[in-house]
Amino acid sequence: MESIISVKGLGKTYAGGFTALKNVDLDIRRGEIFALLGPNGAGKTTLISIICGIVNPTGGSVTADGCDIIRDFRAARSKIGLVPQELATDAFESVLATVTFSRGLFGKSPDPAYIEKLLRQLSLWEKKDSKIMALSGGMKRRVMIAKALSHEPAILFLDEPSAGVDVELRQDMWEMVRGLRESGVTIILTTHYIEEAEEMADRVGVINHGEVVLVEEKNTLMQKMGEKELSLHLPEPLQQVPEALRDLPLTLNDDGSRLIYRFDIKSNDTGITELLRRLNEAEIEFRDLHTRESSLEEIFVGLVRGEREEKAEQLTKETLE
Repeated sequence: MESIISVKGLGKTYAGGFTALKNVDLDIRRGEIFALLGPNGAGKTTLISIICGIVNPTGGSVTADGCDIIRDFRAARSKIGLVPQELATDAFESVLATVTFSRGLFGKSPDPAYIEKLLRQLSLWEKKDSKIMALSGGMKRRVMIAKALSHEPAILFLDEPSAGVDVELRQDMWEMVRGLRESGVTIILTTHYIEEAEEMADRVGVINHGEVVLVEEKNTLMQKMGEKELSLHLPEPLQQVPEALRDLPLTLNDDGSRLIYRFDIKSNDTGITELLRRLNEAEIEFRDLHTRESSLEEIFVGLVRGEREEKAEQLTKETLE
């Protein structure tokens, strides 16, 4: 599939010596929803800021819809809409004036019909004459999205789009994002709400310590790295895992009412048949059973933790040497 954003060997070291990005390679496909995940300080904001032309890279290259962000800055920037995390809007301006002005900043000719359509899509038309300062936080977030879309960009960056937004409005926003994707807009979002990425993203990228450690199809990632959990509901609580079963990957939940068996979904032999046979031999009955797959959050935490442990081990080896 064609890439709309291509990042090659991107690096950024700030004046104080801090390296925020290290030789990042990343391709984002046209028309996809791409979720960029990472802990605080991982380099997400720096990466977005460079692609959007806000921060200059130390090395490497970025193209946006075929335009180099340095050599063809104006053309590249016109392809991109950015919704920052902070709600920075002109408090005393009306919604309509703010969005119309944003379109003009990119040299676009006036198009009242398009602006009206955009505001209606975002449920802002009835608020078009309202001052920004009079809007709720959720409505201000919608205004920021309208500003970012006012010049009809092919690429939309959403930096923590659900920050400070209630659950109901978050669901509305997800529906809006899906609609934008269907209209051909490529969407890149950063988020701390893992369920947001799990709900919407086609692909997931994980960045940590300035390096992209993984890019994968969301469903493939969960299949490759997820665990499944088989939960056996017991008729009577147990104090501990029976002696005859302690060689199996079994644990008890806090109140002893469930035996929990974890297995790798990649494995051809899950061991469930053997487990059931052993339970029967040990005369342990159960009333019900169900399975649960790992969530994207659990996979993400595991990836970041694993990388930290690997780096700590490497540092220890270097120190000893």
